Amino acid sequence: MSKQTQDIWFERVIALAALAQAAAAVKQVARFGSVRHDATTKVLLESVLNQSPGSISELYPKLSELRLGLESLLQQIGATRDKDVEVTRYVVGVLALERRLTRNPEALDKLGQRLAQIHRQQHDFQFAEDTVVASMGSTYSDLISPLGQPLKINGKQEHLQQVSNQHLIRALLLAAVRNAVLWRQLGGKRRHFIFSRQRMVRAAQSILRELREHSEPLS
Repeated sequence: MSKQTQDIWFERVIALAALAQAAAAVKQVARFGSVRHDATTKVLLESVLNQSPGSISELYPKLSELRLGLESLLQQIGATRDKDVEVTRYVVGVLALERRLTRNPEALDKLGQRLAQIHRQQHDFQFAEDTVVASMGSTYSDLISPLGQPLKINGKQEHLQQVSNQHLIRALLLAAVRNAVLWRQLGGKRRHFIFSRQRMVRAAQSILRELREHSEPLS
C-alpha cells in the first residue's frame, strides 16, 4: 500500500472514529446522565463549527481525544464478538441521515446558515456553552432529524427527560452527522465496511498503538 493510500485510510478512520465516539457518547448520556470525559464531548462539538478545516489533523490535532471513538470503532468492525449493538444502530442511523442530507441542497444550505450563526454565538458573542449546545441540538431537531426516521435513543428516563441531556444528545448526533459527511468527503463508502474492513481495522489499531506508545493522556 502506498503512503498516499495509507494516509487516506487513516483519515477515513479518524472521521469514522469521531462518528463512533459521538454514538458512544450519546449512549453514555442516555444511560448514565453524562459523558465520562469532558474532552470526549468538547472535541466533537468543536468539529461541528469548524466547517472548512485545512486538514483532518487541523480538525483533530490531538488524536488521544478520539480514543473512545477508535476503541468503539474497533469493537464494531474488528474480529471481536463483543459488539455494541446500540452504538452500531446509532452509527447506521446517522449514516442514513447523512445520505439524505447530502442529497438535499435546501437542507444543506439551511444547515450551513445555522452553523454560521452558532459559530458567531460562540466566537463573536461568547455565549455560554449550554446555550451553544442547545442551539446545536435544535439545529439537529429542525433540519436533520426530519430527513429520515427519528433515531430511537435508549436509556434511563430520569436522564432522557432532562432538557440539558436532550440538548446534548442532539448536539452529539449533529456532530455524528458532521463526521459522517467528512467520511464521505474523504471517499468513504458503505461498501468499505464489507470489502475494506481489514484496512480500517489495521489503521485504527495503528493509531491506538501509537497513542499507547506515546502515552497521550485523555485530558
